[in-house]
Amino acid sequence: MTAICGSVAVSAEAQLVYPAAPADGTSYQVNGVTVNDPYRPLENDTAAATLQWVEAENVLTRAYLDQVPYREAIRSRLTALNNYRKCSMPHRDNDGRYYFYDNDGLRNQAVLFCMDSIGAEPRVFLDPNTLSDDGTVALTGVYLSGDGRYTAYTVSRSGSDWCEIFVMETSTGRLLTDHIEWAKFTGAAWAGDGFYYSAYDRPEPGKEFSMANEYHRVYFHRLGTSQADDVVVFEDRNEPLHFHSVEVSDDESTMFIYGAGEGHGNSLWVRDLRRADGEFVLVESSQDYDIQPIDVVDGYIYFYTSVDAKRYRVVKAPVDAPQRANWVEVVPEQASVLVSVQFAGDKLILVYAQDAAHHAYIYTTDGQQVREIRFPTYGSTGFSCSRKQPEVFYAFTSFTYPTSIYRYDMASGESTLYRQAAIEGFNPEDYVTEQVFFTSYDGTRVPMFVVRRADLKADGTNPTYMYGYGGFNVPLYPNFSANRLYWLEQGGIFVYTNLRGGAEYGDDWHEAGTKMHKLNVFNDFICAAEHMIAQGWTTKDLLVCEGGSNGGLLVGAVVNMRPDLYRVAIPRVGVMDMMRYHLFTIGWNWAHDYGTANDSPEMAAYLHDYSPIHNVRNDGTLYPSILVTTADHDDRVVPAHSFKYAATLQASNIGDRPHLIRIDSKAGHGAGKPISKVIDEWVDIYSFIFANLSLTPAN
Repeated sequence: MTAICGSVAVSAEAQLVYPAAPADGTSYQVNGVTVNDPYRPLENDTAAATLQWVEAENVLTRAYLDQVPYREAIRSRLTALNNYRKCSMPHRDNDGRYYFYDNDGLRNQAVLFCMDSIGAEPRVFLDPNTLSDDGTVALTGVYLSGDGRYTAYTVSRSGSDWCEIFVMETSTGRLLTDHIEWAKFTGAAWAGDGFYYSAYDRPEPGKEFSMANEYHRVYFHRLGTSQADDVVVFEDRNEPLHFHSVEVSDDESTMFIYGAGEGHGNSLWVRDLRRADGEFVLVESSQDYDIQPIDVVDGYIYFYTSVDAKRYRVVKAPVDAPQRANWVEVVPEQASVLVSVQFAGDKLILVYAQDAAHHAYIYTTDGQQVREIRFPTYGSTGFSCSRKQPEVFYAFTSFTYPTSIYRYDMASGESTLYRQAAIEGFNPEDYVTEQVFFTSYDGTRVPMFVVRRADLKADGTNPTYMYGYGGFNVPLYPNFSANRLYWLEQGGIFVYTNLRGGAEYGDDWHEAGTKMHKLNVFNDFICAAEHMIAQGWTTKDLLVCEGGSNGGLLVGAVVNMRPDLYRVAIPRVGVMDMMRYHLFTIGWNWAHDYGTANDSPEMAAYLHDYSPIHNVRNDGTLYPSILVTTADHDDRVVPAHSFKYAATLQASNIGDRPHLIRIDSKAGHGAGKPISKVIDEWVDIYSFIFANLSLTPAN
């Protein structure tokens, strides 16, 4: 199929009458920088004026998108592409049974199944689709007790980061009376007759999704008791903005407390649970390094860490003396970045990233490499294995290959296909993925993946969709998306950029995209677009840029820097107000990547100079068509960012192209979103893109 150029019924540049946003003309000073913030009232997302504006914006956006003549054809194909079986790897848990998630097609949420052995008849264990009528309650974690008798599970509602913990009897599914509320960024770490978890105080009514969260504590809950009786196990009264999470080793001998929120890594305390008087031993006080316990084996803690290794290594230390002075190196730092480490019986499986694609190796516990696990192409992987269980499964996925699950024989090194996803009417052999390296503005060599139909030519006629993130040490590895296939089928090119700020090449790559180096990220993305044009693949009139969260900031920034470069921009749940982001929910946690306006006059000026809201032009410069997306329950990047950004765009003199905002209801930052809502959103995004590229998609 080929996307056909031509006129469409909807006029992409028709004059739109935008709702008047509530404004109060706020202006303030911070570190010598004058900041105009006229749409400050939109920060109050429950105010009547804000709610009226939201309703009016949604009416306008719906009227625009609903008149796109081919949107139902887009919906039909997206529904078909998503209607395939999606299964996770089997995992053998503490009760000896195997657990896996399965979505047989278009269920809003995947169902958790269990089976007594591999190949046995699966039984439904937990079905989150029964927890709500519209699929907006998501199952976010499942944790079996050490003896397998009980199962704690976490759920989130409407995409919020807040979660609740419930407990049931594993063998019968009978729900117990135990119920934890206002937990956040937590699992359930079992030890004896209860579990540890992390939570905040109950928020003020009406401010559940906007107020800053402070004093993240670790509690112990004993089965059969009330949450009010739970005991605070760990807190730091000197650091109200730090996260504190907890893990317990598989043998329940050792507790680990992680601190985060200030640096790029984590602080770490270790406690020996075999001793009733066991004290917390401080391993690392700063958050400058990643120090992640892998497991406890024969009295030693194995760590995955960036200490003295910006591309990470494996070390071990005695449980009773885990301080860095006692570390022994097991696997030294390599040229590639070590991504993950897991025990598989008495061996270790190490996954490395080489030029943003995964490679996996078997090692002995004394650091000797046994062999490589070979993969078919550029891709990413994950393993299901443990020290206690003999089975090893791994999942492999790439841009045009839905997740395939393999069973791996540790003795022979053979991989056997266990389960493979298949999408009707889609042939992966019709597409190619190329890794391309381009030169950024300062001479840095930056990789990106270019995915396209094999028959496309570099003749300047190809609509091109560019995605980027570039922050928080988050790598972008090859992955699969059924919704992305629609673009590829239509003859579009998809570009996945590995910008500085991510983890693709270790800590140095990350740090090169933070704080006073943040402009590197934006310039990398701009240079990637210019490279695609220079190579003859596309033109400015066919270029789309998209990103979410920190990637939404990326889109907002580059559109201000180079409004001429893109025809369509899709900033999703973006961080758009760089002067006040740290004042909402967990925004303060991003300061180690961004810096804050309070840090120094230099930092305040730097942030203000690229903050998307504060740099929208107002001089008649023609901007791309822009569709902003956010959601009413996003308590990660509060919707006020997108509200104020959209209001600013609509009030500025930047041409007649549409600048709309799509505000989802009963949805959050993205995690746990039901498939029905995912499809709805992509129908709107593609309708907007095709209409504004003046293209009619093929049926």
